[in-house]
Amino acid sequence: MANHVWKFFRAGGFDQVRLDAGADLVALDMLDQKLWVALACPATGLEFDADTLALIDTDQDGRIRAPELIAAVKWAAACLRNPDDLLRGAADLALGAINETTPEGRQVLAAARQIFTNLGKPEATVVTLEDTADTAKILAQTRFNGDGIIPPDAAEDAAVGAVVADIMTCLGSEADRSGVPGISEAKVEQFFKEASAYSEWWKAAEADAAILPLGQATPAAAAALQAVRAKVDDYFTRCRLAAFDPLAATALNPGEKEYAAFVVKQLSGASGELAEFPLAQPKAGKALPLREGLNPAWAAAVASLDADVIRPLLGEQTCLTEADWAAIAEKFVANGAWVATKPATAVERLGVARVREILGGGNQEAIAKLIARDRALAPEYDGIAAVGRLVRYHRDLCKLVNNFVSFRDFYGRKARAIFQAGTLYLDQRSCELCLRVSDPGKHAIMAGLSGTYLAYCDCVRKGSGEKMQIVAAFTNGDSDNLMVGRNGIFYDRQGRDWDATITKIVDNPISIRQAFWAPYKKAARMIQEQIAKRAAHADQAAVSRLSTTAVTAEQAATRGSAPAPEPKRMDPGLIAAIGVGAAGLGGMVGGLLTGFLNLKGLMPLGVLAIILLISGPSMIMAWLKLRKRNLGPILDANGWAVNAKARINVPFGASLTRTASLPAGAQRDLADPFAEKKRPWRLYSVLVLVVLLLLGWAVGKLDRALSSLSPKLTSAWVFRGQAPTPAPAQESKPAEEKK
Repeated sequence: MANHVWKFFRAGGFDQVRLDAGADLVALDMLDQKLWVALACPATGLEFDADTLALIDTDQDGRIRAPELIAAVKWAAACLRNPDDLLRGAADLALGAINETTPEGRQVLAAARQIFTNLGKPEATVVTLEDTADTAKILAQTRFNGDGIIPPDAAEDAAVGAVVADIMTCLGSEADRSGVPGISEAKVEQFFKEASAYSEWWKAAEADAAILPLGQATPAAAAALQAVRAKVDDYFTRCRLAAFDPLAATALNPGEKEYAAFVVKQLSGASGELAEFPLAQPKAGKALPLREGLNPAWAAAVASLDADVIRPLLGEQTCLTEADWAAIAEKFVANGAWVATKPATAVERLGVARVREILGGGNQEAIAKLIARDRALAPEYDGIAAVGRLVRYHRDLCKLVNNFVSFRDFYGRKARAIFQAGTLYLDQRSCELCLRVSDPGKHAIMAGLSGTYLAYCDCVRKGSGEKMQIVAAFTNGDSDNLMVGRNGIFYDRQGRDWDATITKIVDNPISIRQAFWAPYKKAARMIQEQIAKRAAHADQAAVSRLSTTAVTAEQAATRGSAPAPEPKRMDPGLIAAIGVGAAGLGGMVGGLLTGFLNLKGLMPLGVLAIILLISGPSMIMAWLKLRKRNLGPILDANGWAVNAKARINVPFGASLTRTASLPAGAQRDLADPFAEKKRPWRLYSVLVLVVLLLLGWAVGKLDRALSSLSPKLTSAWVFRGQAPTPAPAQESKPAEEKK
């Protein structure tokens, strides 16, 4: 491979490697990475099979790097007899194409035959992606599949299977390769660890009778006691306060205002406001009633306390004294301390009896043997995943390499590159260089350095509510009608249409043609804006004068007639200054016109010079920017690591953005019924003027007339019969000096 002969092609202004044979793919690790077009790309957001990218992304960092791509090619080539098969991009893989002489090939071939056996077609000779996709169907007939996850029916002993089911109940399950829920070794270890801790915790209670005053019924009794403990303590505290001061008895019970708030409400025993009231009406020395006179919100809880605690300890009672309450609370002190030491386990729901039954039946060892038996088959069944991997690489690797090592698809224009998301139709153009973006603001910071006119769009499918954001490169036409808010239609690679709206624009030159007309369009825009401003100002002034006149007339009518104000006269000095300026301007125009006509036969060149003088700077600036237009920053902003100056020159840009044109053979009717009416006399006047000028120029009289035009224009500007003071006459020079 060190002597491998590489072939290159020129596109985008740089050399790109040709990958025409399987040997070229195998030797990729020998190709200097400085000659790769890209060194990394994102594993998502591309028009490429996401599962294939996930397989190549071995470190699962969301990026495909050069070493990962090389490793994928090496593995696929080792599995095949002929690496040239990778160039076909075929979705089906013949078993005869798998190389049995390599460990990788033998594993894949054995797994492929196992797949066909499990699917019930052992005579099949071609494996497809559909054959490997349904793992559940492939492994449906097997109890062990090498993934280390055991379902309940994997155990031959029903008792062991029941323990597996109990573990799943407590700790949840995991799906094995066939999709069946089961448990892994980690869950088994966690379950038996928690079960042992829970059993030991119960042993402490069983060794001390004070911890379980009611035996196995103690947990339920302790829960009933804890549910009302705070309210009972509150009741007896209020009774003691009433005994301390009889006046406090009334204040300690709810008043009329509190009950009045319930008049407009729908009450029930679960009302939160009612639960805030005392357990019963407190009085000095009064016992707590257990049936009559209880707060309805606490009646059920007190009934549980009576049934689970008071009757087992004190027998039948109608009320509970404070002394009895203190005795009951004392009996549960040890239990409370024991409960506080309870380990946090998920096995409590099984009960201590079932937990001890599981611990004492040798179930942990039996389940460990099942897991070990399953793992022993891991190499065989790992090959099933390898078959799917090879089928995907057989179909997709060549395409990925030709969009990574080189940009053959992008510059070849025969197939779309994997980063091209679709086509945007907007402003009578179709833009094929469209990429998905997640953050337009962040993307534009880097992508703006590409020198490309970019339009960011929000795309929505109204039917399904799906949304996405794209950036489209406009590389042909002009930008006159491109603005934020304009709508278009975006077609993705699956042919689905999306409503697209421009949300952000990165302005850059689009074409030389646009740059040529840019100065004239800017001048026309400036003139229109100035005219609009002056018209608005004049309209405002007229309205203001009309309002002032109306107010003045109204005031004069109320106070009587008043002498009309004397009209303002324009300053004579200002008028004279305007006349002098106009005369100078006329002389300058006459001089330019005279010089232009003196060109005689070179007049067309003069016209061209004037045009170049106006449009030349804009065209030069546009040309300099267009020749630097680069795809790299657009892709880099999306997570790529482009390793070359991938240029988008003017001809190539014209192929990426196509403008509207009539189809071949189309018939066109130029009669527009709504066109503005033309005035033929204007055209005739212009034609007559042009003919007269040409005739005058032909006979030589026009040159002589224009040569004397400048002084005459100066003397023509007269204000009230007074002409500007002429310049002092210069002495005539001899003919020899003039020469």
